[in-house]
Amino acid sequence: MPDWSQIGRLLDFCAAYYTTQLVRCAAFSFLLVGLVMMLRKMVFSRRTFIRGLLWSSFLLIPFLGKLKLFYENKAVVEMTGRITHGTMTCLWADRIYMAGIFIAAVCIFGKRLRLGKAVAGMEKVSLDNIQVRITDINVTPFTVGLLKPKIVIPKVVWESYSQDELKSVVQHERTHIRLGHLWFGFIWDVLRCLLWVNPFLTVFQKQFRADMEDICDRVCIQNSGRTAHEYGMVLLKTLKLLRSGRAGTPSAVTYAGEREFADMKRRMGEIAGFCPYQKRMCMCMTAAAVLVIGALLLAIHTCSYARCNESRDIMVGNYDGEPEIVSNDSRKLSQMISYDDRYVYVERDAFEDFLEENNADGEIWIVFGGFYKLPGLAGAAETCIYESSTEGRITRIPYESIMDDWYMKLLRIL
Repeated sequence: MPDWSQIGRLLDFCAAYYTTQLVRCAAFSFLLVGLVMMLRKMVFSRRTFIRGLLWSSFLLIPFLGKLKLFYENKAVVEMTGRITHGTMTCLWADRIYMAGIFIAAVCIFGKRLRLGKAVAGMEKVSLDNIQVRITDINVTPFTVGLLKPKIVIPKVVWESYSQDELKSVVQHERTHIRLGHLWFGFIWDVLRCLLWVNPFLTVFQKQFRADMEDICDRVCIQNSGRTAHEYGMVLLKTLKLLRSGRAGTPSAVTYAGEREFADMKRRMGEIAGFCPYQKRMCMCMTAAAVLVIGALLLAIHTCSYARCNESRDIMVGNYDGEPEIVSNDSRKLSQMISYDDRYVYVERDAFEDFLEENNADGEIWIVFGGFYKLPGLAGAAETCIYESSTEGRITRIPYESIMDDWYMKLLRIL
């Protein structure tokens, strides 16, 4: 039979451990949302590709929760200390946060699953050896799926468009796939779940998707051989065909085009202002963004606590009716006590004098080594009992390592 008390403690630890990190990440996400929205509006309003690259900075957010500055920077400690203390000690708050993640995931990814099932039952047709799905619902063409993307075109468009126009529609959706926009949307939804306390990630997802659409439009125009005017007329024709019956639009369509006429107007303005771009320049900007994100991730890793941090602290306590700490001065104790994977080594004379100076009576415990996840949050140490009647200059004390326990092994890798 499993030890349910240990499982319960493990779940409580996970709630506190991950909530502590995610709340910090959410705090950073508020700042980053404001910065990105300001830059895309005031500085890069006419730089489509740079606007899109700005959103890649959110890839850093999930890795900021274990930064050392939360414990070592005085100003940051003063600002976040109460929040950190709350998430580490208030289990009810941690459980609420975890429940929020679960509810957000059910709502967001439940819609994706329902849409995927609906698309799986749609009629299949072929266009230039490319399989597409046909729907009776009046919705702009869209693509759904990550590993096996499926392009969906409404029946009214399929029956009304010429072959060249249909090829333009399919090219647009395939460009979304090729540029990885479906994966970007998936990652954004994951962030919305993990950082659900930041509503702006949902509020501004419209701008995120709009920037992806603008990038896709520019790439399609340049690669299609069509003029921007011809490309825009295909979009206007789609808008005219789909003016009716929009109430039946699925609520979780991924990259289904613009649902608002105001958005289509904005998109047409972007297309009208199209100027050919240098592919090499765009590739260089993308490569530079990847290098910057990679360098920042490395810096964050260097300045963060590891998943499991080894402890070199030593503490001595005694039990004489009640437990009592004799000393936790690791520097002083390490001059008398050392250890390896199997034994603790104590310089007997020096340690006996130390115990006498501190009036330590009863059962003497040595606590040493072990690990911790974050300072003040979860950890474990090795222990052994010192036998004062031993002889010889060095007393060797065997001990059973806590690392042999499944609970500790799992705790280390979480």
